[in-house]
Amino acid sequence: MTTTVPAAVPAAVLTTTFAEFAQRANYSLLDSLHADPQASGDGHDHRPRQVFSGHYVPVTPTPLPAPEYVAHSRTLFHELGLSDELAHDDQFIRLFSGDISVAREPMRPFGWATGYALSIYGTEYIQQCPFGTGNGYGDGRAISVFEGVFKGRRWEMQLKGGGPTPYCRGADGRAVLRSSVREFLAQEFMHALGVPTSRSLTLYVSRSETVRRPWYSPNSTSFDPDILVDNPAAITTRVAPSFLRVGQLELFARRARSEAHPGALNELRMIVQHLIERNYRPEIDPSLDFSDQVVELAELFRGRLTALVANWMRVGYCQGNFNSDNCAAGGYTLDYGPFGFCELFDPRFQPWTGGGEHFCFFNQPVAAEANYQMFWSAIRPLLDGNTEAVARLDQIRDGFSEAMNQEIEAMWASKLGLITYDAALVNELFELMVSSKADYTIFFRRLSEIPEQLSTLKESFYLPSSEQLDAQWTQWLQRWRDRITAAGDTNATSEAMKRVNPKVTWREWLIAPAYQQAEQGEFGAIQELQDVFSHPYDEPAAELAATYDRLKPREFFNAGGVSHYSCSS
Repeated sequence: MTTTVPAAVPAAVLTTTFAEFAQRANYSLLDSLHADPQASGDGHDHRPRQVFSGHYVPVTPTPLPAPEYVAHSRTLFHELGLSDELAHDDQFIRLFSGDISVAREPMRPFGWATGYALSIYGTEYIQQCPFGTGNGYGDGRAISVFEGVFKGRRWEMQLKGGGPTPYCRGADGRAVLRSSVREFLAQEFMHALGVPTSRSLTLYVSRSETVRRPWYSPNSTSFDPDILVDNPAAITTRVAPSFLRVGQLELFARRARSEAHPGALNELRMIVQHLIERNYRPEIDPSLDFSDQVVELAELFRGRLTALVANWMRVGYCQGNFNSDNCAAGGYTLDYGPFGFCELFDPRFQPWTGGGEHFCFFNQPVAAEANYQMFWSAIRPLLDGNTEAVARLDQIRDGFSEAMNQEIEAMWASKLGLITYDAALVNELFELMVSSKADYTIFFRRLSEIPEQLSTLKESFYLPSSEQLDAQWTQWLQRWRDRITAAGDTNATSEAMKRVNPKVTWREWLIAPAYQQAEQGEFGAIQELQDVFSHPYDEPAAELAATYDRLKPREFFNAGGVSHYSCSS
């Protein structure tokens, strides 16, 4: 008998130079969609103005002066086949701190910004547009500078804080280091949690440019910012298969509906076709009639969006501002602005001072349905005259609520280690958690140990418990344990629960010192958070657990900039 030894698989060749990186360029958006016909030819288009047609505006970013490296995602660099050293390469730093003059063939010497419409909870708005028309709303400081193929996958790279665009609404187009650190860390943390998300490539800060923003004074308990602060300007580069938003589809649907120009309906068709190519092509057969592809798109997006929101709730994430323009049409998390993670369990948790309860933690499924309604409304004109396809599309929309409920119920069952959802058990748990002021993450992780005694769960309580409440907890715990033990191997159930209930969560009072130290040129805390956040389901070393696996200290409750914050970034 002979044994055939398989040939060794060569290791993937790393991209180690900027010249090699440039060769990855491949611009499907620029090559298949229309530029604004009124745009300047060279991308020097930085003043607020109306954009009446076209899918994008060519625009050059504004370089950060004296850029300094803060961090890069080793995880994403590895996925893209980039060497870690590239993050320190002079030309790479210049590109991703806004200096696109380093572009070399086949790269384009300009970036691009896109317009989109705004809907809040299913209501169309144009007031946020400075011209009152909706034609001046879009990427005010987000500029895509690269699209390419890495290891067979297409990615777009977008600067956040890259300077003004025609959609800047008179602002400076910059992002502060504080918000840039938050977005940089949060995107990679969400990825490690298993939640679909845009990703973080790099973070650079200027050592000479500052921008002034309203924020909170030290030890402030003010609801709104109470001082103006000079912050270092920074650019973080976010990466995604595309940055197409529901609000973008809405913009072109509104123009088609109002017959804003002769090519409006065709521009809507083009961007929906581009969305399918960028985000859904593996699942949608290109040989289907376009109307059938649109119906398939609606069903797939519904599945992705409902699963996404269930994942958000599983890990305690509250998006804070889930408008349609912050809803990625590819079905992943996008736009980390006034987000937060629930610590003290509260279904009405909402960290953003401007958000209100309609975007709170437990209302996110309803907000998602409102965004899906706008998505449905935007693509429906493409099916005019095809009554059968319209009927199928409407049926998919009508089934959103049920699909969302199924995802949410399956999520709660998984967090509790149950084979099937038990509404009575879950709802009683919510009441008990609110009464005991339980920490969301610590509670579910302690529950994952399948404790026999209530004392284990009490480690997650912010308040001492009464005898009456203890008795209710003991009864609930016994009923839940009976369900778990009846299902079979409790060790296997415990391990499964620990794979959906993270050990570590985002705690704003641990993030704030990191961005404060970064303002002084100290980046060690950011690196530690990167390491801890890269394995959120693992048990951290004892010294790290002492920091990251603990209740929120009392002094941070009601602290401005920590327990709540404005959208100032």
